[in-house]
Amino acid sequence: MIFGRSERGKPPVEPVTLKILVAGGFGVGKTTLVGAVSEIRPLRTEEYLTEAGRPVDDTSGVEGKHTTTVAMDFGRITLREDLVLYLFGTPGQERFWFMWDELSEGALGAVVLADTRRLEDCFAAVDYFERRSIPFVVGVNCFEGAARYPAEDIRQALDLDADIPVVLCDARDRQSVKDVLVGVVQHAMDYGTAHRPAVTT
Repeated sequence: MIFGRSERGKPPVEPVTLKILVAGGFGVGKTTLVGAVSEIRPLRTEEYLTEAGRPVDDTSGVEGKHTTTVAMDFGRITLREDLVLYLFGTPGQERFWFMWDELSEGALGAVVLADTRRLEDCFAAVDYFERRSIPFVVGVNCFEGAARYPAEDIRQALDLDADIPVVLCDARDRQSVKDVLVGVVQHAMDYGTAHRPAVTT
């Protein structure tokens, strides 16, 4: 089926649209992830880093980064003919965190992108989604040259509950990112089932 059209003799399918956030620290690969998987040209709100921002922008570990997201990244991917995900990448720097509340409105779930070289940078995102009961998956972006750790070690380092998925991924690779997003949808469904209020008669 071509998106927006139906096969001959079959009624058109109206896809379900879901909102997924992509969060994490500065320079962890959120913009790259959205761009790798989006079937439309991603909307980006990047600005160049300046000398004026140097005192508040910690670029240690990402010295080669020259731009930063100041509002959001936006992309779209069709997982099935009846399921479309809208991706919203959040700004990673602390001075833009006030935008997270607006971006998270109506979100089904989230990807918290992590870099093992700067794992502490994703603590704020993990805490944010835990406090607001938004289901999330931790995606460990496997940068070249970075040490690889088992998912269980990363879970312990982040003090995550046993039911929160931790997956290794490559934010540049479409199939790898797609697998992470499928994991978010599945986890959100499981989370919703587990936290559904009991029906009393």
